[in-house]
Amino acid sequence: MLIIDAHLDLSMNALQWDRDPLASVYTIRTREQQVLGKGRGVGTVAFPEMRSGRVALSFATLLARSTGKAVPHLDFDSPTQAFGMAWGQIGYYRALERAGALRVVTGAADLDEHWAAWERWESGGARAGSEPSLGIIVSMEGADPILDPEQLPVWFDAGLRAIGLTHYGPGRYAGGTGTETGLTDLGRALLPEMRRLGVLCDLTHMSDRAFWETLELYDGPVLASHNNCRALVPHQRQFSDDQIRAIAERDGVIGAAMDVWMVASGWTYNDLGGRAVTLSDVVDHIEHIRKVTGSARNVAIGTDLDGGFGREQSPTDLDTIADLQKLPALLRERDFTDDEIAAVCHGNWLRLLRSTWNARG
Repeated sequence: MLIIDAHLDLSMNALQWDRDPLASVYTIRTREQQVLGKGRGVGTVAFPEMRSGRVALSFATLLARSTGKAVPHLDFDSPTQAFGMAWGQIGYYRALERAGALRVVTGAADLDEHWAAWERWESGGARAGSEPSLGIIVSMEGADPILDPEQLPVWFDAGLRAIGLTHYGPGRYAGGTGTETGLTDLGRALLPEMRRLGVLCDLTHMSDRAFWETLELYDGPVLASHNNCRALVPHQRQFSDDQIRAIAERDGVIGAAMDVWMVASGWTYNDLGGRAVTLSDVVDHIEHIRKVTGSARNVAIGTDLDGGFGREQSPTDLDTIADLQKLPALLRERDFTDDEIAAVCHGNWLRLLRSTWNARG
């Protein structure tokens, strides 16, 4: 089953964590055995495993905050520093593309060509040695690096196609996880520019207030790249059933995330001896979204598997991202039809992207 993963922090891992994704997960783990820090030596994502897991396309992020609360290599003292880091990240993706390691997908024609190449490969119709590249759609997790809304066309021309206005804390454009603040003046000015250019709006990480204000002001295409259900894990980071329904009413899509504290209620970062959290628990969230919305049309995959953690904070039956291939069987056990399984694994993201890009022309 071909898979689209709507949230991977590939450039952050390469540039801020000094990981080469061209090496295998196992090589990276070995290289990090003497490196101290959370998630070191237990990573789950690299290009070889993405390929073996048939992750044909992913949303690959640019991530550099500037919230006023500096964190080394992640949250910078000034927007200009955040700009420099994120601009370097998009440059990194383009360098990988130049080397033939991946393809930056920016429009409907690109998408159709890329997906057809993977379908031919999967069906055995491609010639030997013609294995297609991994594809990425460049997404920004937190808009802090955009110096002002008037600069958005520069980012768009460089390949940016989706933006989440905020991340953790008080972002420059909107209140994020752990805040109760809404859109800022910058956020209110950025949304019309996103609509004009056809940039997808990612609602992930928004405070409740920012979420509803965004839906009121922005009538363009929306998604939640990596978000789970508040009914199952009662935390502000997750979406309420009302929020899930609101996204479905826009024909948006929610990607189920695999950071286990977002998967199982009560799990904490120190819960190393606690109950096992498995991919079946992730399917609980997918099934809940299907129940709330009445169909499997608005739920998909957005793993966040390389979001600053590794196996210690992933489902226990997932060693690497290649194990996403376990999901179809788990969905079938919950009475998902073959069409629904294909929709969750890739079809819903394809529909959202095509409708967005075809509408723009």
